[in-house]
Amino acid sequence: MKELVEVIAKALVENPDQVVVTEEVTEKSINVVLKVAPADMGKVIGKQGRIAKAIRSVVKAASSKEDRKVNVDIVQ
Repeated sequence: MKELVEVIAKALVENPDQVVVTEEVTEKSINVVLKVAPADMGKVIGKQGRIAKAIRSVVKAASSKEDRKVNVDIVQ
């Protein structure tokens, strides 16, 4: 999941070198934290959160094979 979020985020932002993705795996879930530059927050979130919602939907679809819930958090 980490690689998928990283590829999507780097394609959206102007500063792809400042994209940092971390992943925490527990028994029941996977937490993915996406950090981008402050100038790129709007591009990753989108109007009314549409891009962030789309990223979460793609990750959820990709994780359907696993029996774990995936959470994607976007932080500065």
